[in-house]
Amino acid sequence: MIQFKSKHLTVFQSALYMTTTAIIEANDVVVMTDPNWLPSEIEVIKEYITKQLGNRQLYIIYTHSDFVHIIGAGAFPEAKVIASERFTKNPNKEEILQTIHQFDQSYYLSRNYDMIYPNVDIVIKDDGHKIELGELTLTFYLAPGHTEDGLFTVVEPYGIFFAGDYLSDVEFPFISSSYEDYVHTINKAETIFESNKIATLVPGHGTTTQNQNEIKKRINIAKDYLERLPHDNGELESFLQKKYKFFEGMKSNHLENKRYTESGPVSE
Repeated sequence: MIQFKSKHLTVFQSALYMTTTAIIEANDVVVMTDPNWLPSEIEVIKEYITKQLGNRQLYIIYTHSDFVHIIGAGAFPEAKVIASERFTKNPNKEEILQTIHQFDQSYYLSRNYDMIYPNVDIVIKDDGHKIELGELTLTFYLAPGHTEDGLFTVVEPYGIFFAGDYLSDVEFPFISSSYEDYVHTINKAETIFESNKIATLVPGHGTTTQNQNEIKKRINIAKDYLERLPHDNGELESFLQKKYKFFEGMKSNHLENKRYTESGPVSE
């Protein structure tokens, strides 16, 4: 399903967890993020790419290594892959592939491509790493916290911000590596937003937005949640239940987040 469409950007949304795949079409290249989820959805994305690509090179940015975000990697063997250095050095590659296998087995799903962990062609090691792809300038920022290998991307001249599993309107922060890292990454996202002419925010889950106030709101909600989390005595759960439609399905993530704050809040 196409969630968002503009001149240069198309965002597909999966039926599962409102997971997004973004596609930028420029004169010389096509850039995609995280092709996912279900086999039929991957096929629709692949057909779209095949129809639009022409003689252009396809690049795929993997925002992080959660299995849902790499599940479609094998369907695009012609693509050049961009990801963080930690993504390339992930010690759990086989475990991630096994999770994909178990998912497909559980739901009797067959795919017409091999399950692979992406081999990275362009490795991002530092904040501010820039790549020129034809008319596009991609600037990357390391974004640990949700996972250790997260990656932000700002795409100019279109002002597109690929946020991975941050700044969602349907999920509160999910911490899987470090509370401290997550706090710093949200602060980094705020700096990126304030320092660049961001016209469009594309989260890994949830709704793409071009509303500047909505982007600021998502940043502030994440910051408020993280600030309150170490001192939470149960009141946050009531707030989250009212704020997020699917909270019951995410409740365990909130309880897991609290475990990451046992060392105390971050000092600014």
